[in-house]
Amino acid sequence: MNLKRHSVRAGHHHEASLSRRARNDGPYPPQVHGKMIRVRLRVASREQSRQVQDVTPMPHKAGHQPSKAPRILIVDDDAGQRSLLNSFLKSQRFDTVTASSGEEALEVLRAGNIDMMISDVRMPGMSGLETLKRARQEHSVLPVLLVTAYADIREAVGAMRDGAVNYLAKPVDLDELLNSVRKATGIEPCDALQLPESKKLPDAVVARSRLMQAVFRDVSLVASSESRILITGESGVGKEVVADVIHAWSARASGPLVKVNCAAIPEALLESELFGHEKGAFTGAYAQRVGRFEQANHGTILLDEIAEMSPGLQAKLLRVTQDGRFQRIGSNKEIQTNARILAATNRNLEQEVAQGRFREDLFYRLNVMEIFIPPLRERQADIIPLASHFVAEFTHGKARFSATVTAAVEQYSWPGNVRELRNAMERASLMSHGELILPEHLPARIRQATQESAVNAPNSASRLEEIERLAIIQALREHNFNRTETARVLGISRRALTYKIQRFKELGYEVDSN
Repeated sequence: MNLKRHSVRAGHHHEASLSRRARNDGPYPPQVHGKMIRVRLRVASREQSRQVQDVTPMPHKAGHQPSKAPRILIVDDDAGQRSLLNSFLKSQRFDTVTASSGEEALEVLRAGNIDMMISDVRMPGMSGLETLKRARQEHSVLPVLLVTAYADIREAVGAMRDGAVNYLAKPVDLDELLNSVRKATGIEPCDALQLPESKKLPDAVVARSRLMQAVFRDVSLVASSESRILITGESGVGKEVVADVIHAWSARASGPLVKVNCAAIPEALLESELFGHEKGAFTGAYAQRVGRFEQANHGTILLDEIAEMSPGLQAKLLRVTQDGRFQRIGSNKEIQTNARILAATNRNLEQEVAQGRFREDLFYRLNVMEIFIPPLRERQADIIPLASHFVAEFTHGKARFSATVTAAVEQYSWPGNVRELRNAMERASLMSHGELILPEHLPARIRQATQESAVNAPNSASRLEEIERLAIIQALREHNFNRTETARVLGISRRALTYKIQRFKELGYEVDSN
C-alpha cells in the first residue's frame, strides 16, 4: 500500500512499510548524532546577572501586560532555521516576530513589546554578538538566546559578561529550547509539549510504541515549517517513510515529493541527476535533461544516503541550500528552486565531518533539525502490529499467525529492522499459501535464533540490553539527570537518549531523578 501523493523516484525500490529500504553499511554507530543544547540560562540586569531558575524575569517595557502571550523575536538569516523556530514557538502559544538580520532586529526592538530575543551568531553584516551588545544598550534586562554551531563562538559566548542568556548549539533540540524560553519568560513548565492540530498517520504507517509516537510528535512539530531536516537511524528503520509523512503534513503536500538515493547512482551521473544537463554537455548527452531539484520546485526533495555524496558535489549542494540557485551541466544560466530539502543517512555525519569526509558547513545547513528513528528491536510494541499489517497486505487479510510464530517474531532481534520484517512476512505468506502461518514458514535464521534463545536464557541480546540500560542510568545519575551532559558522555545525540529513556519507561523502569 503506497502513500498517496506525487512522488518522483531516482534509484529507489519503493516499499510501503515503515521502512522501505535496507542498506549495507551495518549498524548505526552509537555516536553523537548532533550538537546538544547546554542550558546555562541567565538574565542580566544593571546590577547583576541571576540564574533564571532563581528569579522570575521582569518585563523590560513599562506597561507590558503579563497576561498576554510572551512575544519572542527570532533573528536568523537562514529562512529554514527562522521558519522552524517560528512555527514551533507559535505551536506552543508564544507570539513571535522574525528578523533576517541584526539591523532589522534592532529596529523591531525599538518598536517595543519584545519579551525575549533568539538570535543566530554568524550572520552577514551585523553578527549575533554585535546585535546582542547593541540591544543591551537600550534593553538591559532583555533575555537573549544565541544560536551557534561553532565551538569557537560558543566559547566566546560563555566568556561574555554582558548578559547573554544562553547559547543553543545547532541542531536545536526543541524540548530544551522550549524549557529555556519558558524559564526566561517566567512561564511555569508544563508536563508535555502542546501539539499542533491532530494529524492522521497514513494507513501504511504503524506507530504503536511510545518511541515511534514520540518520533511522529516531533514530525508534527516541524513538518509545517520550511526547515531542512536530517533523518537518522539504522538501515531499514523507516527514514523514507518519515520523509513521506513530513511532506504529507507540510504546506507542500500538493507539490511533488522527489526522492534521490545518492548511493544508488554512480558519482559521475549524480550531478546530472540532481541538477540536470544541456544537450551536448558531455559524451552521451543527446538531449537536455531536467534535474531533480527542478522537478522538486514548490515541493520537497529527499536526498537519501547523503553521506555517500562526493566532496565536490557537496560543495555544489551547499550553494543550493544557501540560496536555491544552481546551474545545469553545460550551462551558465542560473536556475532557482525553492524545494524543501530533507536528508537521510544511517551514518554519524558528525563523525564523518571530524574525519574529513563530509563538509562541516553543509552538515549544519542540512541539520537544522534531527529526527532520529530508533531500531525495531527497541520498539517491541510495533513488531507484531507491523508483521500483521504486512501479512494482511500479502494475503488480503486471509492468513493468521500461530502462537509459536508470534513468539518467534517477538523474540527475534531484527537486525535488518522493518525491511527485514517485511521480507520475512512476504516469504511466510507465500509458503503458507495464505492460510495459517507456522514456524516452518519463517526464514531459517529466525527459527534458528528462536531455538538458540530457548537454550540460552537469558540470551545475549537481553544481556546487552540490560548492560545498556544500566550504563545509561548510571550516566544519568552521575550527571544529576542532565540529559544533555549524559548524551555527550555516552556519545549519542540527546534525541537518541530521550527515545531510549522513553523505551525504559515503557518497559516499567524508573529513570527519573525522583
